[in-house]
Amino acid sequence: MMRASVSVIIYIAIAVLVLLLISHSPKKPGNHRHRRLKLRSNFTFAPPLHHHNPIPFDPLVADIERRREDRKWEQQHFDHAFNASHDSAPAAESQPEWEDFMDAEDYLNNEDRFNVTNRLLLLFPKVDVDPADGFITEDELTQWNLNQAQREVLHRTQRDMELHDKNRDGFVSFAEYQPPSWVQNADNISFGYDMGWWKEEHFNASDANGDGLLNITEFNDFLHPADSKNPKLLKWLCKEEVRERDTDKDEKINFKEFFHGLFDLVRNYDEENHNSTHQSDDSMESPARNLFAQLDKDGDGYLSDEEILPIIGKIHPSEHYYAKQQADYIISQADTDKDGRLTLGEMIENPYVFYSAIFNDDEEEDYGYHDEFR
Repeated sequence: MMRASVSVIIYIAIAVLVLLLISHSPKKPGNHRHRRLKLRSNFTFAPPLHHHNPIPFDPLVADIERRREDRKWEQQHFDHAFNASHDSAPAAESQPEWEDFMDAEDYLNNEDRFNVTNRLLLLFPKVDVDPADGFITEDELTQWNLNQAQREVLHRTQRDMELHDKNRDGFVSFAEYQPPSWVQNADNISFGYDMGWWKEEHFNASDANGDGLLNITEFNDFLHPADSKNPKLLKWLCKEEVRERDTDKDEKINFKEFFHGLFDLVRNYDEENHNSTHQSDDSMESPARNLFAQLDKDGDGYLSDEEILPIIGKIHPSEHYYAKQQADYIISQADTDKDGRLTLGEMIENPYVFYSAIFNDDEEEDYGYHDEFR
């Protein structure tokens, strides 16, 4: 108890000192110019595969966006339910008008009600926990981002479960589950359709205890298999990758299929983690053959679904991967002294780095906004 009280006192003292230093220091051009924050419009009925939007750093902003998305979800679900015969393709679906959410945006841009500096003062000790030493490391920021992302994912899963759990027993059966409208209207060649993302085999693989029903955890795995620890589901994911990449339909992956499909995904994953430069296919054939040989345990010159299991996490990155990616970006932008960690002063000096996902798009050029985290 005494230790916690001392930590609070230290944080308050540091915060006051930082604010005094900032208020009496020369202003850096661009850092403190007011930027209008605009809520994002990411909601869609389109499949989420191979696309990822960052989660807001600030839980308060995340909650505002979540409530806005819930309203849009309810509206679009109502429209789809009563106008099923007129559904359009995902890309053609209407997007929400910014004006619908101006009250929330006005709140975010009213410094008396939502002060970015005060928010960072409040959030800093919540992120700096392992250990609470006055610095935010990459691991601490990654864990914070991951917690935010997992909360967002679970919220969406609970919302979808409420939709599909017709008898309100807390479980979803395959009979209760209905695929999204874009699948129902698909021509059987749309991405994700042939892979079986919405088929019974996927459902059964997600059913960890084999009772024919999905509880909230299993249903979450069903919707987000890349984050699952369920061995059955990971094996299914490997089988679906083989099915998708197997161009000659022999139910296994030869080197050509590996090199021009799976290896590209593995290489992209590794380059993101090591900040490497993208190289030509000719220079990458040798590393690709080396990896292929490592995976080909039985040495038959082909990869089975079991043999690609070691790289499935790179083919389908988990939320942890994206959380680390976002943490690396934030630190690269706000770490003034380049020591690989953030102080409270650095965060306050670079406040909008932590709210970059909700900047007004019109200001990207002026402030060096990065498309990577839009």
